[in-house]
Amino acid sequence: MKVDVRTPDGKPMSWQDATLPVGSALRIAPAFTATTTDEDAGLETTIHAHYDAGEGRYLVGEVRNRATRTDVEVNNRTLRDVPIQSIMQTAAPQCIALTLDAEDDPNASWTTAAELSSTEGRIIPAWLAAEVVKRGSKAERMDTIEILYGTAALAGLPPVKAVQTELDVPHRTASDWIKKARAAGRLEGMTYIVGRQADG
Repeated sequence: MKVDVRTPDGKPMSWQDATLPVGSALRIAPAFTATTTDEDAGLETTIHAHYDAGEGRYLVGEVRNRATRTDVEVNNRTLRDVPIQSIMQTAAPQCIALTLDAEDDPNASWTTAAELSSTEGRIIPAWLAAEVVKRGSKAERMDTIEILYGTAALAGLPPVKAVQTELDVPHRTASDWIKKARAAGRLEGMTYIVGRQADG
């Protein structure tokens, strides 16, 4: 799914727009709009979402739909198939910025979670994943768990599954590392509700 993500004032989203610190390693855009067109259905959908600190995730506050062809009517049947959650899950990583350098380093290179994903098809580089699973790499592990959990939770995806997949560890290990990161205060401002609907 191709999604055009923009700031609320209509500019293309970039890592510089992620100004709100969440956890200790992430910054996010406070709000965004995301638009996608389903050519087969003849429908364009735009969502407006904002970060809610109480919920610890992005919330969709508005959805707009318009027909892109004259033979399509916007009605209850066409709206039933609008993939709101999928749009959110595709858009959110473009609104999350992170650095693998020291955050207070003026030369730190920042990127979006989406750019990391598109570069290697994953959220974190393979070399970092290999370091994280080694014994004794606790600081790197906590940083990485925060990045993975935050990116997944803010996008409405299951964080334990993201940790499992990215680090190639069992569910139990992923869950344990997430609990330790939460206990260390690394997951402040991010929440994932188990059982949330997979699609809008």
